[in-house]
Amino acid sequence: MPVPAPAPPPAVPQQPRPAPGQARPGAGFAAVPPPTVPPAAGKAAIPMPAFPAQPAPSSVQPAPPSAQPAPPGPGRRRRLLLAVLLPAILLIALAGSGVAVQLNRDLPAATLTTTVATTLKIPGKFPALPWPKSGSAELMIEGLGRLGGSGGDDPKAIGSVAKVMTAYLVLKSHPLSGDEEGPTITVTQADVADYQSRIPSGQSLVPVRAGEKITEREALEALMLPSANNVAHMLGVWDAGSEGNFLTKMNDAAAELGMKNTHYTDPSGFLPTTVSTAADQVILGRAAIKDPVFAEIVALDSAEIPVAGTIRNYNALLGEQGVFGIKTGSTDEAGGNLVFAARLEVAGRTLTLVGAVFNQPGAHTPEQLAQVNRVVRKLLTAVGNVVKQYTLLDDARPAGTVRTAWGSTTTISPATPLKVIGWPGLAVKVKTTRAIPGAEVKSGQVVGNVQAADVRVDLSTDAATTPPSLWWKLTRRP
Repeated sequence: MPVPAPAPPPAVPQQPRPAPGQARPGAGFAAVPPPTVPPAAGKAAIPMPAFPAQPAPSSVQPAPPSAQPAPPGPGRRRRLLLAVLLPAILLIALAGSGVAVQLNRDLPAATLTTTVATTLKIPGKFPALPWPKSGSAELMIEGLGRLGGSGGDDPKAIGSVAKVMTAYLVLKSHPLSGDEEGPTITVTQADVADYQSRIPSGQSLVPVRAGEKITEREALEALMLPSANNVAHMLGVWDAGSEGNFLTKMNDAAAELGMKNTHYTDPSGFLPTTVSTAADQVILGRAAIKDPVFAEIVALDSAEIPVAGTIRNYNALLGEQGVFGIKTGSTDEAGGNLVFAARLEVAGRTLTLVGAVFNQPGAHTPEQLAQVNRVVRKLLTAVGNVVKQYTLLDDARPAGTVRTAWGSTTTISPATPLKVIGWPGLAVKVKTTRAIPGAEVKSGQVVGNVQAADVRVDLSTDAATTPPSLWWKLTRRP
């Protein structure tokens, strides 16, 4: 059967052309229904897909091309770029300036800590000294201290050792210097009578004559070398007007010096009621030898004085083991006594030792003094063996620490060993002086010193501190 030809599509009505400047109706705004294709003969019609509806035409018409805003030109873009970049550049500059200031700030000084005590003891145990089995003894070294003593503080008769106080007071009231002889003393008839009254008791005396002229120095030589009791009485009266007045001065001086266990009842010490202790007489001996004239007189082996002529010193130890004084004394009640001074040579220094050995036994003066001298010799030998130079601070042992503000540390030590003269167990005062170490320290940098007696040693660093890190410099607080 012949297939009929398809029907032609329906005619689309033509729209009129819009006038110039007038939009076409529905152009870009109204939905245009899709055309319907009639089905072919014998086939069902195929529907076309629906498109979403377009919005209704707006009454606001788009502006013509000449009314749209123009894109920014080169000048405006430059201004916008500067507006953004300038604050950023300023912030970077300010930050850079702050970093520079932080990095260039002065570093704080390091802190120095020392561990040296104000008092140190010389290491070791002090050996026992050969103290006398009876009586008493005392030893003291000028500038160092007391070596020790024996016998306690019970006052005993001291014999002619009492004349040390007599000479001390005469020189204090009538000082001499150099080779001065001092005032002239005229011997009175009363002085002669006193001399004669002492002869029967066997006292130590020098002869005198009425009208004799004797200088102060000569009288002191007669007092201290042959231990003339009559000259002790004569000097006391000459100095204070009467023996009673002079005794008051003697006891007042003892109290001033701190001689708590001493009492004088005569200027010569012949009376057993004149009592003292070895420790008290060492106090007096130390004070007396500070007078150069006193020290010179007691060191004499002999001297020449009027009437008596040549007089000799009873101190048989003069010149032995550095002994240069001071005074012997002996009576039946006191036994043998000696207050002595000796020079010790230790490590290039000269030390002065003052000691006393009292109340040594013996049947008579020579035996008593011989026993005293034996004890003193043993003591001086022992002292020479124990009084030496010792290391108080070792240079291998740290004496402190330097710590920087950023935590770097180094130890400090004596540059050389601190050595002092003394004996084991002696307590020595130490003075530590610190210097400002600065922010950083180098190895071997001196940061202070320690001093004991007249010995001073620098304190120096054992190593250098490390420098601060960049991070620490940037982050440290003001």
